[in-house]
Amino acid sequence: MFDEEETKKPADYVIGQNLEDMSVEEIAETIEALQAEISRLEAARKAKSDHLSAAEALFAKPG
Repeated sequence: MFDEEETKKPADYVIGQNLEDMSVEEIAETIEALQAEISRLEAARKAKSDHLSAAEALFAKPG
């Protein structure tokens, strides 16, 4: 009925946490997750920056 091994959900990573207790596999999974999060953050930053630039252009005083 039950699998002998539970499906592991990667734990949330805390910046600066001790890495000694993490396995090589856990470190690799954490790196992958953090790279995905960096990509998501960069996309959000670009979207907000583009939105801000458009607003500034719209409300810019004619020169």
